[in-house]
Amino acid sequence: MSAMCGLLLHGARSCTSSRRCHGTGSGEVNGQPAENGSGNALYRDSVLLPKTEFPMKLTGQKLLDRELQIQQECGFADLYSWQRERKAKNKFCLHDGPPYANGDPHVGHALNKILKDIRNRFEMLRGRQVHYIPGWDCHGLPIELKALGDLGTSGLSPLQIRQKAREFAEGAIARQKAAFQRWGVMADWDQCYYTFDGTYEAAQLKVFQEMHSKGLIYQDYKPVFWSPSSGTALAEAELEYNPEHVSRAVYATFPLVTLPPKIASQKVNVSVLVWTTQPWTIPANQAVCYMPNAQYSVVKRADNSEKFLVATERTASILFLHLFPLLGSLLEGGICKHPTIPDKQVPLLPANHVTMVKGTGLVHTAPAHGMEDYSVASQFKLPVECMVDEDGTFNELAGPELQKLSVMTEGNDKGIKTWKRGKNTGCNALLKEEQCVHSYPYDWRTKQPVVIRPSKQWFINTESLKDKAKEALQKVRVLPESARSSLLTMLDRRTYWCISRQRSWGVLIPVFYHKESGEALINKYTVSHIAQLFKEKGSDCWWELPIETLLPPEVLKKVKAGAASDYVRGEDVLDIWFDSGASWAAVLEAESDSRADVYVEGKDQIGGWFQSSLLTSVAVRNKAPYKSLVVHGFAVSEKGEKMSKSVGNVVDPDVVINGGKPAYGADVLRWWVAESNVFSDVQIGPSALIYLLATFISPHQGVFKVTDAYSEFDAGRVIRVLQAFITRELSSFYFSIIKDRLYCDAEDSLGRRSCQTVLEEILDGVTRSIAPILPHMAEEVYLHAPGHDKEETLFKSGWIKSSSVWRRPGLEEAVEGACAIRDSFLSSIPGKNAARYDLTVAIEPGLLFELMESLQEEPTSTTSQLAELMMAARVNLATKMPRDLDPEALLNHGTFLINLEGGVIREESAYSIAVTPTSAARCPRCRRYTANSADCLCPRCQSIVSQAH
Repeated sequence: MSAMCGLLLHGARSCTSSRRCHGTGSGEVNGQPAENGSGNALYRDSVLLPKTEFPMKLTGQKLLDRELQIQQECGFADLYSWQRERKAKNKFCLHDGPPYANGDPHVGHALNKILKDIRNRFEMLRGRQVHYIPGWDCHGLPIELKALGDLGTSGLSPLQIRQKAREFAEGAIARQKAAFQRWGVMADWDQCYYTFDGTYEAAQLKVFQEMHSKGLIYQDYKPVFWSPSSGTALAEAELEYNPEHVSRAVYATFPLVTLPPKIASQKVNVSVLVWTTQPWTIPANQAVCYMPNAQYSVVKRADNSEKFLVATERTASILFLHLFPLLGSLLEGGICKHPTIPDKQVPLLPANHVTMVKGTGLVHTAPAHGMEDYSVASQFKLPVECMVDEDGTFNELAGPELQKLSVMTEGNDKGIKTWKRGKNTGCNALLKEEQCVHSYPYDWRTKQPVVIRPSKQWFINTESLKDKAKEALQKVRVLPESARSSLLTMLDRRTYWCISRQRSWGVLIPVFYHKESGEALINKYTVSHIAQLFKEKGSDCWWELPIETLLPPEVLKKVKAGAASDYVRGEDVLDIWFDSGASWAAVLEAESDSRADVYVEGKDQIGGWFQSSLLTSVAVRNKAPYKSLVVHGFAVSEKGEKMSKSVGNVVDPDVVINGGKPAYGADVLRWWVAESNVFSDVQIGPSALIYLLATFISPHQGVFKVTDAYSEFDAGRVIRVLQAFITRELSSFYFSIIKDRLYCDAEDSLGRRSCQTVLEEILDGVTRSIAPILPHMAEEVYLHAPGHDKEETLFKSGWIKSSSVWRRPGLEEAVEGACAIRDSFLSSIPGKNAARYDLTVAIEPGLLFELMESLQEEPTSTTSQLAELMMAARVNLATKMPRDLDPEALLNHGTFLINLEGGVIREESAYSIAVTPTSAARCPRCRRYTANSADCLCPRCQSIVSQAH
């Protein structure tokens, strides 16, 4: 038991007025139902049974109406503004990651928004001024596609496309915002941020301009992830990897025309054997790479005389006969004949990215269609020739037979058939074909495979930011800590970030191109001017205004350029991850620290918003935009499956609240979030919600030490602490022992009023403790609870107010000792009614005896706090067992370790107990076995009844 036991038993003050307890009583006295016998009926009106106007259960429409009524009565809509205006020493900033404005609210939104709101409400109750500005990510291809529907972009101007996309996004925002408000999320809903707002776009361009001025943003022609289905470049964060993708893998032969010395001395004709899962890239081959320190072998086919060069480690998987080995470094200088292009030769080159996991240990290298391949090309000055157009088809460089064919389907098929026949080269270029199931990148929006192809794009040099970002991340607290390694891994994987997109709906990259030279015009003067225009007019002005306004003479003079008519405006927009990643500049810069205390998002943002925010902030300010990161899981079905409309396992939060059978209301949805382990995937479904409803706690409960749990985003621990306290300390213990005092003592007695005070404190503490999770229920309880002004609301009245007055030296130890004795007593009479027994407690003189004396001053008592704790008819307290002890008495023994003043005083004391059936009769009023005869009131009740008359 904690020190709170002292509060439960004594109370340190009494109520200022006598009043009946607000409780859940059901007409019981001392655990036994009140009877209607004539004797009991005489005293029924003198028993103070609990009464309350609080509705014990509301269901269906009544529940929904009551929640909305509470939101109105308790000022949910004004709470955020109220707390922002009050004076507060400390502030708490939770920066809202913008949800995507492309659809209706779903349970993923509920998990995220409610988790944030629980923490915000807790911090507000603690007296902190909460900064929380909800936002929406409004640009991007999914919104554009949904807005246009079957119309497509054909015949529509960029401004027409943008108008339709804006209207669609605004509709989605309105629906999502209404849902978030219904869930009880506290915010100033009139002051949200939107990435399509001109002020936001201007702040974003300021970040862009500062990064460009530092040389971190540049234009280049190099391979990027390209989505033929979307017609745009993609960043790593916009990819989904399909682990079940099936490719037609081939072994291709590259005949050696210039042999390395070691092979030349053997006087053999050898072909280099490579393996690739992307045969369509073979025409773009510029080299074959090897691992310098690996062992290679010249091998011979078992069925003919063909000889090949492969890694020794990989020969077992290909089943060749070994001829002789050589070290990879000896392959330097070798030159191969291109397998599909006559008269073309390609070199053997060393490379660090070659592995022995699959294939032959020799890597086909097409710089136009691979990131690592491009690095090799940069190092050895190889050409980068792109044979694939933006629609994913071969272009004229691939030859007339392949031109206009899709590289992933019919073009790949046609190429494999052609190369197998040896057409163009006069030999069989492909030795073997097999199916390969592997992970492959898909466009996360269209769910179609992407290709890697070179394109002239705008990039951020993340390689130069990586070390600074890692250093900044070391100062950030991450929950759970295991997510930190994923964050670091994602940073390591990203050497550059492609930030340009070939779409209409987005923030325009403020660049102009010279009509003749194609040279880009972009600097701090042009970008600053465009940012100011965007702030005043929004980014639509990029198309609406004449170029002379976008490039006025005063700007052209500063940059020493020609006339505005010499330039055309660029048409690429910024990656939406740059949009949202710059939100710190638009939302947090006004704050004194300009950093958020915490960012809270799902695990998909490890490579998304968390990273883009970190990179942009480190680039501009040399610090992370957040002090802490909280990474939560996804909402999944009850079977742990990803939710899908086609599967039919989607849970709509609106149906959970309003349209289910039953309708659960918002607090059950919030309870689901709080009760879940949010650091893993969170399951939800009908049976889970029914379980939650069944275990939904009543308002009359208690709590301690929940502050740390809320601070750790562990609302589940709050619930577990509450439930344990309610089950053990209250329901099984305190409520049982106080019923007699509460119901049967005189109405204005000090003991009863003290008990009411304790109950009031418990109710208040529990209500405040659960309030961040269940704000509707907490406010309703507060409306019915005594002790405050009628117009006051719980959330405006602060957190739990603890007081040292409740602590009395030695009281905690006294109660703990008494509870140890109580356990021994109850274990002596298993299944029996303790009220029918007398208890004798024998303790040798010492500290434990003194502690028990503080609970019972008299040697024998039926009304002491010790007797109340034991729930016995009578308790006798002595230093030794009496000589005339009933020989039928049940004996038990035990010890209790007293620990006072932090361990300074430690004493183990023994005690003995004797249990005998009481000889007293049951009192017809209080039902305790403390009366002299069955038709006579006990002394306590006799005094109370006589005073009443």
